[in-house]
Amino acid sequence: MSARSFLSTGRKIVAIGRNFSEHAKELGNAVPKSPFFFLKPTSSYLPNGGSIEIPKGCDVHHEVELAVVIGKETRDCRASHAMDHIAGYALALDLTARNLQNEAKKKGLPWSTSKGYDTFTPISDFIPKASIPDPADVHLWLKVNDQLRQNGNTKDMIFSVPQLIEHISSIMRLEVGDVILTGTPSGVGPIKAGDVVTAGLKPDSALRDSLAVKFNVIDRQSTS
Repeated sequence: MSARSFLSTGRKIVAIGRNFSEHAKELGNAVPKSPFFFLKPTSSYLPNGGSIEIPKGCDVHHEVELAVVIGKETRDCRASHAMDHIAGYALALDLTARNLQNEAKKKGLPWSTSKGYDTFTPISDFIPKASIPDPADVHLWLKVNDQLRQNGNTKDMIFSVPQLIEHISSIMRLEVGDVILTGTPSGVGPIKAGDVVTAGLKPDSALRDSLAVKFNVIDRQSTS
């Protein structure tokens, strides 16, 4: 798979909620007993180096995540075979308009709006599968204006990548280029226009970061 082909070929982004217990607790949410997910539009992708747009009236929070890129059609896949269905990985941010999400939750309504704005899924280039030998031991970090905000490891995920693939594929078919966002560690917080967001990942076996991304933050301008 070419470096960015999954951004155009994948049909969906499947985002896992509350997959790090400390993150669930910091938002006052119960720790789930089974995986749950929501969908994001692929139109929300923002390649590395782009500008994150803050929509008017939105309190936007950052969430750094390991993204799994699906390499072949996957349906009713057992966890024991799930790794065979992975093409590779990426480093992603799942941005959230927190005020809109909280309002929707209070009303018992879906909160797709809070996750689906343009530029709300900043993402790195494709990372070959061999570069991350164990997705259950990857260090993730995020800084805003060089201040460390998030610093975690995928070993603290409640549900492993194979478990997530098994669960999702039992409900809906995963297709080539689809992306799974696997959850975020604690430390999420707001970003605003003028900020610079950087993030990186490092497999535990690596001596230095394998990949880093950088995004400027701007106010969203109307195109009408």
